Amino acid sequence: MQRAVLVTGGGGFIGSHLCQSLLDDNYVVFCVDNFITGDKNNLKNLLNNPQFVLLEHDIMRPIQQNQNLDYIFHLASPASPNKKSPRSYINYPIETLLANSVGTYHLLELSLKYGAKFLFASSSEIYGDPAISPQKEDYFGNVNPNGIRSCYDEGKRFGEAITFSYIRKYNLDARVIRIFNTYGPLMRADDGRVVSNFINQAINSKPITVYGKGTQTRSLCFVDDMVLGIKLAMFSPNTKAEVFNLGNPDERTILNIAKLIKNMTKSSSEIVFEDLPIDDPKGRKPDISKAKRILGWEPKITTIDGLKKTINYFKSL
Repeated sequence: MQRAVLVTGGGGFIGSHLCQSLLDDNYVVFCVDNFITGDKNNLKNLLNNPQFVLLEHDIMRPIQQNQNLDYIFHLASPASPNKKSPRSYINYPIETLLANSVGTYHLLELSLKYGAKFLFASSSEIYGDPAISPQKEDYFGNVNPNGIRSCYDEGKRFGEAITFSYIRKYNLDARVIRIFNTYGPLMRADDGRVVSNFINQAINSKPITVYGKGTQTRSLCFVDDMVLGIKLAMFSPNTKAEVFNLGNPDERTILNIAKLIKNMTKSSSEIVFEDLPIDDPKGRKPDISKAKRILGWEPKITTIDGLKKTINYFKSL
């Protein structure tokens, strides 16, 4: 008997890659998205698959699901911090908070109903502007609870809290992953994230905009590696009630990433500097020793190889 999986945010960048990978693994996949930041084009190659079902639905309302579910992956939430992007969570603050609170509640209830294993996709943003590096799962973070980014940061922190409340109260088989910066094909050109911004500015000979002095750091994980990590967190034994950092420890400054992409695209763009956004984290570097130990997971695709694939993708659009 085939196992059924529900993926919320399945029309998003990471979600659509996850849906494809689960179909390749012969799961029946129910994809849920309201498409305020997701993209139906990400799913165009999946729609003719008889094992794929698209539910255009807002998780603020309970999902009326009549088929048994074995697994629920909750990825639904705006995720870009760039207020210049129409996809930014800063432009959808209420929706972001509700997706990670009310939406998570509805999905946890659905997991209870069907006895489905549950995975909440949290974020490295729960660490805020970290006072330690690398960030380990037992670090509580340094978050501004009412700053401009708090709709996302605190939304994810609440999502983790309610997930663990269901684990403790109902013994629900659930786990949390914290996703660090991820990039690759199917990113939206206008999503406002570092890699997509830099590549599209570079290939279109526009100024490459670096915020602050570019000394803040990010660790970039290619989407194929991330999807494998997400699946291992759900399907591996002994992951109930665990939290896993998923990301690439290859830490680079924003300015280094800008220069790298400029060189790789052979762009004539100049690098320009703009004011640093409020509460922009100064550093991001995951400690993935737990994921290595329990999941046997670590990124395999180098930053150079991943950027080559992503540049080629954006050039093909």
